[in-house]
Amino acid sequence: MKTIDNEGPERWDLIIRPKTSLLNWQLKELWAYRDLILLFVRRDFVSIYKQTILGPLWFILQPLLTTILFTVVFGNIAQISTDDLPPVLYYMSGIVLWNYFQECVTKTSNTFINNAQIFGKVYFPRLSVPVSVVISNLILFAIQFLFFMGFFVYFVWQGVDIRPNMTIIYFPVLLIIIGGLGLGFGIIISALTTKYRDLKFLVDFGVKLLMYATPVVFPLSSVSGKYKLLLLANPMSSVIEAFRFSFLGKGAFDWTYLGYSASFMIIVLVTGILIFNKVEKNFMDTV
Repeated sequence: MKTIDNEGPERWDLIIRPKTSLLNWQLKELWAYRDLILLFVRRDFVSIYKQTILGPLWFILQPLLTTILFTVVFGNIAQISTDDLPPVLYYMSGIVLWNYFQECVTKTSNTFINNAQIFGKVYFPRLSVPVSVVISNLILFAIQFLFFMGFFVYFVWQGVDIRPNMTIIYFPVLLIIIGGLGLGFGIIISALTTKYRDLKFLVDFGVKLLMYATPVVFPLSSVSGKYKLLLLANPMSSVIEAFRFSFLGKGAFDWTYLGYSASFMIIVLVTGILIFNKVEKNFMDTV
């Protein structure tokens, strides 16, 4: 934009310069485009089920049907322990968190491919698109979390031994870790899919498979030795365990493991932004 001063030359209010360094994340510019991010959030949220029959009901049907399936298969048939918690409550607590992570990864991984036409026509901070995806998925998570809390209240009313505790105040920290992991992995994959399109199919399958290497369908307390350490190498494991401990009184809230998850998240996020900044310079030639 420019302004014209009758007593002097033209003055530009905004000057767009090419990035000269991978470390130039332009976070200040990203904040300046926050209104655009909110528009992307609205677009992402509304477009998901805009032309569906059940509409927003899918937000709660998906975790409900998955919980019922897990209860029948893993709870009733396989007889896998749920730490003395009602199977419905146990499985849903893990599914809701995993859904948020999975949606962040899979949807941000398509950033360049799905928005190639927009990126090629107008300038705006490209990172605003994956950031908006994480925020819109947070709204979806909030809906599913309230649905989970409905079951929580019901079982408390039924007199089930559920013991939430003060660690519940760290719940926002857990969400930051999940969102950061989803954003970091997602933008790394989005950078790779500009050259390797079939990678997105592997990612969709891999993220769903990874859930079974996370204490979603089984408690971490049922695993010991090297297998437990292997599961804890998954940064989502300690987050889900901490969530269950905070709200249900079962699981484990360990700052050492959560510190590992937070550190892992920071490394993945920084790596992702660096790769994203490098690829966005010439991705139009590849896409």
